[in-house]
Amino acid sequence: MGITYDNENQRFVFDFEHDGKEDIVNLTGGGYQVETFGRCFYYGYEFAEQVEGSVRSAFIKHVKFSEPIQENPDLSMFIKKAIDNLSRKINLYNYDLVVMPESTSKVNQYMLRYIYRFAQPVLRRMELVKALPSHISFDMDAYEQQYLNDVLENGRARYTEAQKDEVKRTIEQMLDLIHKKDYFTIAKDVKKSRFRPYMTQFLKFSSKADEELCAKIRQQNVLVIDDVATSGSTLNEILRVLRILNEDNEIAIFSLIGRKDLMADAG
Repeated sequence: MGITYDNENQRFVFDFEHDGKEDIVNLTGGGYQVETFGRCFYYGYEFAEQVEGSVRSAFIKHVKFSEPIQENPDLSMFIKKAIDNLSRKINLYNYDLVVMPESTSKVNQYMLRYIYRFAQPVLRRMELVKALPSHISFDMDAYEQQYLNDVLENGRARYTEAQKDEVKRTIEQMLDLIHKKDYFTIAKDVKKSRFRPYMTQFLKFSSKADEELCAKIRQQNVLVIDDVATSGSTLNEILRVLRILNEDNEIAIFSLIGRKDLMADAG
């Protein structure tokens, strides 16, 4: 399948019959395992390596903010082709729960409706919503156990009590700043920080009923969907929340456009 960018006319040209070197997106292959979160596999489209950032941004905008999808045959086919490929790879009939981030995206809603054509009638949907920045917290106990209480080869403590206190003060100052920022700035800034694995409550369940439902589902398959993964922060948080409540199930991640390596360093 070929999608190219006509620079002269500043438009995207869809060709669903042919592949070419100038294609800007490609379907992922047999699934990329995200080791950090156990049995997780990533599917969707990825941008080709040669695509410039401006073209990427323009295409994402085109996908997310075009006219109604059902009135855009190229865009609707673009979505359907990816989900058809997903169903061939994982068989959507085997999935019990669809989890998605809170979103006003028409793409997410269109994908969900199309997925229901493949899935069993009892497939359930769950939505995770963004928590207020003031709710974000730091797991100091885990950080202290894994880092601050580390010992050297001779058995001596790696850090003095004064050093530990200084680190704790730094973390408290960082939390104060986080609580004053907006969600998206936080997700972007913290993602590559060494403190990242210990930041909690980025996302929450939209209701207590959803949380209880997730906790009950054991050894059943979960499909996580999102329209576009740019930083990977939202998908990382969804996986983290799911794994806290459910360690056993297999998770398939489907982002219409994204990069599988965004989850590779999430641990």
